[in-house]
Amino acid sequence: MEFIAIDVETANPDMASICQIGMASFRSGVVHEEWKTYVNPEDFFDPTLVAIHGIDEGKVSDAPNLPKIAQNLQETLRDKIVICHTHFDRSAVQRAFEKYSLLTPICTWLDTARVARRTWPEFSQRNYGLKNICAKIGYKYLAHDALEDAKAAGMVLLEASRISGFDLSGWLNRVREPIGFPRSDRQEAEPSPTNPEGPLQGETLVFTGALLLPRKEAAQLAAKIGCNVGDGVTKATTILVVGNQDIRRLNGEEKSSKHRKAEELISVGQSIRIIQESDFMKMVESVGAA
Repeated sequence: MEFIAIDVETANPDMASICQIGMASFRSGVVHEEWKTYVNPEDFFDPTLVAIHGIDEGKVSDAPNLPKIAQNLQETLRDKIVICHTHFDRSAVQRAFEKYSLLTPICTWLDTARVARRTWPEFSQRNYGLKNICAKIGYKYLAHDALEDAKAAGMVLLEASRISGFDLSGWLNRVREPIGFPRSDRQEAEPSPTNPEGPLQGETLVFTGALLLPRKEAAQLAAKIGCNVGDGVTKATTILVVGNQDIRRLNGEEKSSKHRKAEELISVGQSIRIIQESDFMKMVESVGAA
């Protein structure tokens, strides 16, 4: 199998604020080439994300902005099968190219989280992050470095292919089909408004701030792609969607109580991804059609 694994880190909750890109080219079951660069996002750095990935203004001060590496990315990814773990990296690449009015790389995307959910029953509904799956397959995982995350996603795909017998073409078809693992009796006895086959099934999403979309309609969209929608930020929360105007003020103060609570939980190790409303809508558009 030949494919390219990609991962990005962002400077703030705006998915377009890519500050690091890592790529690994796989051939015949091994890493053939690898590439990593810092990227100047020409945007502010949120302290919560800096604490996670360790990238700040100083590390990108001499780094190229996206337009300077765009042609290389477009040529490298053109007509290739490109994998990433969950939809976030794909969405970030698309949003960053749109930010500069650049042509998004033309390639075929494969989400290894969807692969994992169809390979291991224990990850079919939840806990399908890279850390958990790498522990399952015995791969040493070094989190929050774009290249290491990309290589980990590639290893997940290779092991899933070994177990299932699917090649890349097989997986591209399989991820569009129902997961196929039966839910427990307890889950079947408790009907949920969420789509159990949605690409984000197992995620718990909370909205905060002034949204352009009516909150009820936003919640329905989240449920359609598989998210449980919570009223407040708790230890179950995995995604916080912040109104665009609130995101623009993040370099100052005035964060909502939900936002501050999410950052507190992130600081003690909980995995919560904070994104802005416009990115949420693009995400719904892309993964909902997948």
